Amino acid sequence: MASAVIYAFIAIIDPFDVLPLSPPLPRAPVSTNARFSFPALARSQRFDAAVIGTSTSRLLRPVVLNAAFGARFVNLSMNAATAYEQTRMLSLFAQSHPEAKAVILGLDIAWCGVGDVQRYTPRPFPEWMYGGSRWIGYRELFNLYALTEAGKQFAHVTGLKRSRYGLDGYSRFVPDDSQYDRARVAQHLRQDAANLGSAEIGGSPETWRFISLDLLPRALAQLPDEARKVLYFTPYNHVLDRPGNSLNRLWGACKQRTAEIAATIPNAVVADFMTPSPITLDDDNYWDALHYRVAVADRVAHDLAAASRGEGSTTGDYKLLLPPTLSAADP
Repeated sequence: MASAVIYAFIAIIDPFDVLPLSPPLPRAPVSTNARFSFPALARSQRFDAAVIGTSTSRLLRPVVLNAAFGARFVNLSMNAATAYEQTRMLSLFAQSHPEAKAVILGLDIAWCGVGDVQRYTPRPFPEWMYGGSRWIGYRELFNLYALTEAGKQFAHVTGLKRSRYGLDGYSRFVPDDSQYDRARVAQHLRQDAANLGSAEIGGSPETWRFISLDLLPRALAQLPDEARKVLYFTPYNHVLDRPGNSLNRLWGACKQRTAEIAATIPNAVVADFMTPSPITLDDDNYWDALHYRVAVADRVAHDLAAASRGEGSTTGDYKLLLPPTLSAADP
């Protein structure tokens, strides 16, 4: 009897908003693991454009992108998401939006590693949410994790607790600017430079194969030709840019390969923010070497809109590695 009550509670609350027969409650993304929370947003018809990436793209605010692109954005970026996980999210969004207007894909080290593709992280990834029948959820959600998340969703629905994420997927995970501490940021930058600023990569660039990038053509091909596809290398702080070392050469080779792939995709553009610029050279723009401040994210959002139109940066924030490719309908 108790099991039946628990199961009914989970099925009615539907913590991840994926069950086909659950009542239309005012749900929100409640799981701290966005891999469970965001499939519902990827399917939602409230949106016609998406941001996909890792935490380096999470601060792009849909409300800013909406005005800049003339679209309705959802931010589906997930902490430490692998390239495989990102393509699964992209595929789900594309399948659910045959008339999508735009997709922004943030490229960082998740895409530019050499060697085998890393499918998952230690965070669970619910493959069943990303394809196939949603009825499977009635089997998959009878567990302690789903019960815990159902409790959180119940608290949100009843107004007892606010959701971690906004209804458009955005959340500010960095501190408020009032807490900005230059000394602490400087310490983070020194640590990141020591831990992330170099890598041992065997062979010459000509022998490197970026297997994760091979996932891009099929994933992007699921979007309509008319949709704007903006691939951008995220603005890492300058402490990670060491000319001449193997990691710097890795980025150069990865950028070149990305541009080659994007050249085969209709309405694709590649913008490089991972370059010496007024953004990356100013330490006051950052919390650490990977994550910039919210005002910088808004600036990047407007830059991305300009890049999508084939416009170069008037301030030097980015370089166009590939201007917009022609759509199939263009001469």
